[in-house]
Amino acid sequence: MSSDFEGYEQDFAVLTAEITNKIARVPRLPPDEKKQVVANVEKQLEEAKELLEQMDLEVREIPPQSRGMYSNRMRSYKQEMGKLEADFKRSRIAYSDEVRNELLGDDGNSSENQRAHLLDNTERLERSSRRLEAGYQIAVETEQIGQEMLENLSHDREKIQRARERLRETDANLGKSSRVLTGMLRRISSRPSSGLHTVPWEPSPCCTCGVPAHLPTRP
Repeated sequence: MSSDFEGYEQDFAVLTAEITNKIARVPRLPPDEKKQVVANVEKQLEEAKELLEQMDLEVREIPPQSRGMYSNRMRSYKQEMGKLEADFKRSRIAYSDEVRNELLGDDGNSSENQRAHLLDNTERLERSSRRLEAGYQIAVETEQIGQEMLENLSHDREKIQRARERLRETDANLGKSSRVLTGMLRRISSRPSSGLHTVPWEPSPCCTCGVPAHLPTRP
């Protein structure tokens, strides 16, 4: 997982270096070459965004205990991406001003109106960017809350599993006690009855006359 992330990192580093170099060259290029370079930079910025999305997906798959380092790196790359887009925007504004002046000449009123309209559009784009950034921040915070909830659920699951183990142990102990009591009852019920037995009565003869000792003799 981390090897895929590092591969995307290398591609992102190479691509952003090329974009930075081209953005710096735009103001000094001839008009025809500028147009081609601007289109190329737009394409490369889209590729860089796709790389960031792939890297973000890879970070989501990393275990929570190891995710912090990669999340910090992702924040740095996203800040770098935002700076590149801002630099490119300024470069395009300068390029558009130059092209417009070449097409319209130095017509002051027209140039000022065009500039005001361009600045207004730029401000709108910046406001949209800020809203997108705020939305992204909310999404990140929501993800963190969800991660904490998952961790809490994992702890609760472990507690439930331990409780089940204790219940199974208790059931096993109860089963052993029940078998012991059953054996004791069986042994008690198999013993002979302890009641008194009736012995037939036989008179014991007197030692001198042969008459039972308990009967009176005649005179």
